[in-house]
Amino acid sequence: MWETGQVICDRYQLREKLGNNTGRQTWLAQDLESETSELVIVKLLTFGGNIQWDDVRLFEREAQILQQLNHNQIPKYKNYFSIDDRTLWFGLVEEYISGNSLKKLLEQGTRFGEAEVINIAQEVLQTLVYLHSFNPPLLHRDIKPSNLLLGDDNKIYLVDFGAVQDSFASEGTTFTVVGTYGYAPLEQFGGKTVPASDLYALGASLIHLLTRTAPSNLPNKDLKIQFRDRVTVSPQLANWLDKMIAPAVERRFKTAIQALKYLPEISQDLAPLATNNSDSKSDEATNPNQGNKPVGSNIKIQKNSDFIEIIIPGQGFIKLKNFVSNVYHKLVNKFNKFIPILVAGGMIIFLLKVVISQIAILTLIILFLVDPDFRNLFVTTKIRCDRKQFSIINSCLGFTNIHRGITSAINDVSPHYVPQNRKRSNLKVDSLIINTKSTSQLHANNTYMLGQNLTETELLWLTQELRNWLNNSEQPLDNSNDLAENLTPES
Repeated sequence: MWETGQVICDRYQLREKLGNNTGRQTWLAQDLESETSELVIVKLLTFGGNIQWDDVRLFEREAQILQQLNHNQIPKYKNYFSIDDRTLWFGLVEEYISGNSLKKLLEQGTRFGEAEVINIAQEVLQTLVYLHSFNPPLLHRDIKPSNLLLGDDNKIYLVDFGAVQDSFASEGTTFTVVGTYGYAPLEQFGGKTVPASDLYALGASLIHLLTRTAPSNLPNKDLKIQFRDRVTVSPQLANWLDKMIAPAVERRFKTAIQALKYLPEISQDLAPLATNNSDSKSDEATNPNQGNKPVGSNIKIQKNSDFIEIIIPGQGFIKLKNFVSNVYHKLVNKFNKFIPILVAGGMIIFLLKVVISQIAILTLIILFLVDPDFRNLFVTTKIRCDRKQFSIINSCLGFTNIHRGITSAINDVSPHYVPQNRKRSNLKVDSLIINTKSTSQLHANNTYMLGQNLTETELLWLTQELRNWLNNSEQPLDNSNDLAENLTPES
């Protein structure tokens, strides 16, 4: 039905057909309403024939989920529409990423070595940390080389959210089987998808890159892909991949953060495909307790299997210096335009500058007294937690506020989402929430909101760090014996 040059919805001019399956088409198109006539991806789905309402429902859900996402390695949502012209067509418009899928690169003869695979794993895992930090977690459910795109900027993009799951299936409900054979783990075909299911698919995809053979065509023993005799990689990476593709979900890494922690470093004698995250990896190497700490963050974490301490320094004095400097210079420049330079030998200008400085200081004092958000800039937060008790200590200019509770009473740690603009579906993370349940008449339900001045990346990272520790899902990183045991492949 659709041809090159046609204009859909009086806006999208079709340029090149990228995919064509029964009832589905994917096009590279030009957005005629954008200022630069930018290129976009238009995915089209027609109702009827092999395409049933379950397919339409997944298509609509993909559009809804993409509207919520804001990550620089996930294509951005642009538009959603329907066309009723004899047959009912639905359209989803996404950001166009210039590059090639890893599947296409394989078909073109590209060979992926250990360094390239480690780099790809690191970038995709960081994207999964973002997706899995939603509540409930967003599960992609169809990670494979054709859905991993190497952009012209050397970044790895995760695309095609047509199989995404945004809620847990309840007992007795029906479900639609999604995923690709060879990459999807066994539990996914039973409707029991969990974050570790995406890790399995990523592990299978990496093995495909290394062996140049689809997982479904590799030997299988006790439901596990056999790949070791077909690759030349370090024992550390082979053990890590074995754990990623363990058939039993409890034998895999539980979270993307945990998989990142144990991902082997790229050896100095290997040339990586890209080095977008070299700063964060070097930070982790110098301080293993920091995990996958966001670059530039001044948050400090000390932890072992029985204790965790997180210190979130106040950002106020750094921002205060910049604020005063900006206000001072802007006001002084305004006055300098109207006052002759030579008046009273420059004394008037000097006095005005002093007055302006005093006004700026007074303004800051007033803001500190009346604006809680501004006051929070100067609060240093310390979270201390062992297996029995936890405390949250907020300190500001010599004043201290302490909250204490029972660790076993913590029933949820999650990011707090707020609308980013008037479209309530476009959300951002603005803080971290710790919920505790009542344990007695003396200990009621409580909710603690922390980190209002942290970046979204820092908040998602802290959420995962606290969840992992509370679930006791990680072993101490400085214990080499525990690490070796954790990466021992199944027999």
